[in-house]
Amino acid sequence: MTVSTMLTTMAEGMVRTCGIFFLTLLFSLPLGMIIMLLRRSRITIVSEVMKVLLAIVRGTPLMLQLLVWYFGPYYLFGISIRGYRFPAIIIGFSVNYACYFAEIFRGGIEAIPVGQYEAAEVLGYNKSQTFFHIILPQMIKTILPSMTNEVITLVKDTSMAFTLAYNEMFSLAKQIAASQTSFTPFVIAGIFYFVANYLVAFGMERIEKAFDYYH
Repeated sequence: MTVSTMLTTMAEGMVRTCGIFFLTLLFSLPLGMIIMLLRRSRITIVSEVMKVLLAIVRGTPLMLQLLVWYFGPYYLFGISIRGYRFPAIIIGFSVNYACYFAEIFRGGIEAIPVGQYEAAEVLGYNKSQTFFHIILPQMIKTILPSMTNEVITLVKDTSMAFTLAYNEMFSLAKQIAASQTSFTPFVIAGIFYFVANYLVAFGMERIEKAFDYYH
């Protein structure tokens, strides 16, 4: 099998890998914000439930969580899981990364001086205006380096989808390498991950510059 043939065969897997990546970001970022707000809730029971959720998700392997999300509906409720493989992957990845993003968001918000809130109140801003116009932009600027690391990790973690026998790019690379007794598929996979992470790092760097008030 030639390199061009391998690339053609792995192209579908690359598309699936990108699908996992983008859908995870699409759902995990807003979900992470919601979890963060609930984690900081003044209602004790809500805050404590979020603490337990964060502890469980951050304290167990992503591989185990994917298995729970996929097989859980069948073993717990007897629900058929036919056609549920890809949704389970997206749910598992989204919840996992949402919890990590939530803690990053919380750290960013708590790093904002109390004086910012007081100044906003003096200027007549309500809570919603204060958050979206004053706190959120400063929070984003603070958390971007940590967010970059998590997004880069997500690119590499997409390979964990093999846990549910989903043929993303790395799974196909392993299959081709085994059938052809060739190391080339792994080289192609490595180049793909490197380029993807380079693009992520470049994009995040551009965003950081956009939030650089002194630029």
